[in-house]
Amino acid sequence: MIEAGWPLSLLLLPIPLLVRRLLPEAAKTRGGSLRVPFFRAVASIDGGAMGGLRQRKGRLALMSLAWVALCVAAARPTWVGDPLPQPVEGRDLMLAVDLSGSMAREDFTVGGRPADRLTVVKEVAEDFVQRRTGDRVGLILFGTRSYLQAPLTFDRPTVATLLDEAEVGLAGEETAVGDAIGTAVMRLRDRPAESRVLVLLTDGASNAGALEPLEAARLAADEGIRVHTIGVGADRLAVRTAFGNRIVNPSADLDEKTLWEIAELTGGEYFRAKNVEGLANVYRRIDALEPTGSEPVFLRPTKSLFHWPLGIAFVLSFLIAARPALSGIGSVVPVR
Repeated sequence: MIEAGWPLSLLLLPIPLLVRRLLPEAAKTRGGSLRVPFFRAVASIDGGAMGGLRQRKGRLALMSLAWVALCVAAARPTWVGDPLPQPVEGRDLMLAVDLSGSMAREDFTVGGRPADRLTVVKEVAEDFVQRRTGDRVGLILFGTRSYLQAPLTFDRPTVATLLDEAEVGLAGEETAVGDAIGTAVMRLRDRPAESRVLVLLTDGASNAGALEPLEAARLAADEGIRVHTIGVGADRLAVRTAFGNRIVNPSADLDEKTLWEIAELTGGEYFRAKNVEGLANVYRRIDALEPTGSEPVFLRPTKSLFHWPLGIAFVLSFLIAARPALSGIGSVVPVR
């Protein structure tokens, strides 16, 4: 669709006609005339009276078209495309996922079949990442060491893919919760305030790394980073032994107290996920605590077109100026 930036410029179109109709003609006088003895010979170049009339009408038509083109150019015509949705810049959200050896424990059930913790976490977390429209999402993987797997980005499908490719033990067999928080602090500290969020998921207690979890939590609190912690793992699991089935707690080593204190220090929340439904509910509750931008933003691409009528006016002006010279090429003035 074509729109005019300055449509009032089109009101200038009838000005030449109004000037011709309303203003009086210039006074005719013979006092200052220049007498040219060979005037008739020069006039014959235009083909006589009829040729001169045609020349004047052609010149008038070119001048009219040039004026119309100038007025259209002054109206600033612009091509406007269809509205395109734009990403709404919301929160800067880092997702830290534990890859320690205990994440391979099969204490979850999916479709009636046992599933390990990491497989369930990846499925639920990937859905969570895809819902964070407008947020910059990053991914930290930690075990014995902590690694930034994906920096903050709007490219959520790529973050989900990198999470899906993660494997148990990729970062070591132990659990460095403090280092994972420290990695997030380094990446979030320069981002705008009130939008820095870390979602940390683990199934055990911190037993590795250079930073203590509570020390790292205080650093995060100083930088205004909210940390939501998730303790994952079932609390009851039937284990077959020589004396029959035995009920054990597969999450006995989960340090819930420390995870709760981390969330408390940073203004976040601690969640406990004991099964697949519980983990999905946790991420939905985090969505409610950290809502994404609800107002969509659309951008309509525009392209200025004024240079086309302006170029036409320039070409017509050149033809008007060059017409007398062009019409005389090849003509012969009779000599008497």
